[in-house]
Amino acid sequence: MSNLVSIPKNGSLAKTKANAIKGFPFVSSFFDDMFLEDFPSLFSSNFNAGVSLPKVNIKETEDSFHVEMAVPGMKKSDFQINLDENVLSVSTELEEENEVNETGFTRREFGYSSFRRTFTLPDTVDDNKILAEYNEGILSIKLPKKEEAKKKPARTIKIS
Repeated sequence: MSNLVSIPKNGSLAKTKANAIKGFPFVSSFFDDMFLEDFPSLFSSNFNAGVSLPKVNIKETEDSFHVEMAVPGMKKSDFQINLDENVLSVSTELEEENEVNETGFTRREFGYSSFRRTFTLPDTVDDNKILAEYNEGILSIKLPKKEEAKKKPARTIKIS
């Protein structure tokens, strides 16, 4: 199902021959091995503080693709799911503000978090029948395939 999403493991540029210097390892590979090996959680994650990309499972069946995203602690109204051309995007923005006034002091706390995941859909997806539901911390999106894209059962052809 690599046609739905293609993200390098550590967020670096994909390793291609265009990045290579003749006789040397790929530059991306060289720096990954040298510098990131000891600090994977520090340097291979996003640098945006307060942003955490939810884990995603993508599964293909004969009739559809299924995207499951782990996003506990939210409500279904927190999500924005959009389809533009063949790009599906899932995003959310949460702001929280809390103020406590007690004798002699005021404590004010606030927080902000957001994420956005995008997926390029294959042409085989019937974009008029996409369904989404949120249940117990899991956002599930069903991407049905067009009838002509569904796998047809094997059959025998008679010779006349």
